[in-house]
Amino acid sequence: MSRIDPTESARWRRRKEARPQEILDAALAVFAEKGFMAARMEDISQRAGVTKGTIYLYFESKEALFKALVRESLAPTIQGVIDRAQSYEGPSRDLLVLVLSTVGSFIRTSDRVVLPKIVIAEAGNFPELARFYREEIIDKGLGLLESIVARGIARGEFRKAEPAHVARLCIAPILVAAFWRTTFAQFDKAPYDYEGFIATHIDTLLRGISAGSKK
Repeated sequence: MSRIDPTESARWRRRKEARPQEILDAALAVFAEKGFMAARMEDISQRAGVTKGTIYLYFESKEALFKALVRESLAPTIQGVIDRAQSYEGPSRDLLVLVLSTVGSFIRTSDRVVLPKIVIAEAGNFPELARFYREEIIDKGLGLLESIVARGIARGEFRKAEPAHVARLCIAPILVAAFWRTTFAQFDKAPYDYEGFIATHIDTLLRGISAGSKK
């Protein structure tokens, strides 16, 4: 009777543990290429190098795959800055810079930046995905930004303005950077300076809402 090679067994376990992430990476690539509606589970399984049945062992549907992508990539970023903000005691200005720089870094460097584009493109056909994305990402992010702005106003650091409006102004240019990177960057004659763009946005925003700015 042949013995089981412990090294081979450990390698198999590691391969099995890595499989959900490999499937998610494949799903992201297929969604980015084909869009959510046109993507098929067969396409994803082929990209991941597994059978379609294997995917269903981990994810019950294409929608579940998309939600898992959001939860394992965007949601931790949002929750991470929320956790840091809750214990932050310094100036509201610095806190706002921290949050926007963190989100900006994600937009500049992560391949998951394509997810907002997919949501907007498919919202009409898949409103449940749009609702999920809003609740998991947008509402939490805007809520955090509104609370920072309100905090700054209450402490006399920011001039009086509607926090909900300022929160949207905080994030709108960063979303433009995301859409540019995922849609128009392929036509740029030279790589665009997203880091400089985000730094300029933060500086301009802070000048506009500081307590010493003109009303």
